[in-house]
Amino acid sequence: MIVGLAKEIKDHETRVGLVPSGVTALREAGHRVLVETQAGTGSSIPDSEYVDAGAEILPDAASVWSQADLVIKVKEPQPSEYAHFRPGLILFTYLHLAPLPELTCKLVDAKVNSVAYETIREADGSLPLLTPMSEVAGRMAVQVGAVYLERPNGGRGILLGGVPGVAPANVVILGGGVVGHNSAKMAVGLGAAVTIIDRSLDRLRALDDIYSSQVVTLASNVFNVRDAVRQADLVVGAVLIPGASAPKLVRREMLKSMKPGAVMVDVAIDQGGCFETSHATTHTDPIYFVDGVLHYCVSNMPAAVPHTSTYALTNATFPYLAELCAKGLEQACRDNAAIRVGVNTYAGHITHPGVAESQGLAWSQLTALL
Repeated sequence: MIVGLAKEIKDHETRVGLVPSGVTALREAGHRVLVETQAGTGSSIPDSEYVDAGAEILPDAASVWSQADLVIKVKEPQPSEYAHFRPGLILFTYLHLAPLPELTCKLVDAKVNSVAYETIREADGSLPLLTPMSEVAGRMAVQVGAVYLERPNGGRGILLGGVPGVAPANVVILGGGVVGHNSAKMAVGLGAAVTIIDRSLDRLRALDDIYSSQVVTLASNVFNVRDAVRQADLVVGAVLIPGASAPKLVRREMLKSMKPGAVMVDVAIDQGGCFETSHATTHTDPIYFVDGVLHYCVSNMPAAVPHTSTYALTNATFPYLAELCAKGLEQACRDNAAIRVGVNTYAGHITHPGVAESQGLAWSQLTALL
């Protein structure tokens, strides 16, 4: 198979979908690897390392997309990349299609076979390709929140951990999954007063066992969310429904009762966000205010730490990439249920129910199309 590695073009997206060790492994397995020049520079991986690993460096994106059987990326294609779509092309990347009907339509119309990192699910329910970036984003959410709580950056002027004689910040985390757990780890470590809200009592019990008296756990309902955000200095949105739009847990009217200068970090923004007032922002223009509450809704947070993020991501993605290359998409889907549920579009059809339902569209069972 010919594998193409395209340079990311989303705002401040400096991660890359494949590292030199992966190139070497693919080459040894008999595949060709085409790398767009400077694709890895933002992650501190120069072209020379790809060449040493056995890759062919190509001068532009069009050269990579046009020759590759499979294109591996990090983020969803941007509008300028739609022209590269063609029937039968395999696209392996984060897609987060639920809030992106235009991209969904383009993939379907061009008959691109897209496999989304975030919907690959193992038999135990885990999301192995979402986990590493959720770990990064969860930890970053608290770091970012701490920075924006500083008065010069628009916040309340609160030190997250407080000091002797002065109370720490109140941090509310909506969702107790991978993002929420990693946010809690950071917030507790910095000395904040932490509340975790989740709808799963079993998950809350597990978090209570981990953190004991260091956190407060609450069952998710409108009353508890409203009361918690009213007292919060920092709110982290960490809710995920794989493939589908995130539920709007913080309603617009709740903001009026919040503290002026409180900070909300919506890590769920890739799936539309879990705050009613959320809209995607960029690293170039990361924040905005609604009713005096600072919103940070950057949809590719881990791109701020690309070296760490790239290696964490590719550690997880490479085994699936290797299987796709060795078997081809169809056979890989027959053999591996985790890859099969990761397919979002195939041969002109939407094949993931969460994506279709979020957009009010029809979908087809992939097994009936193979």
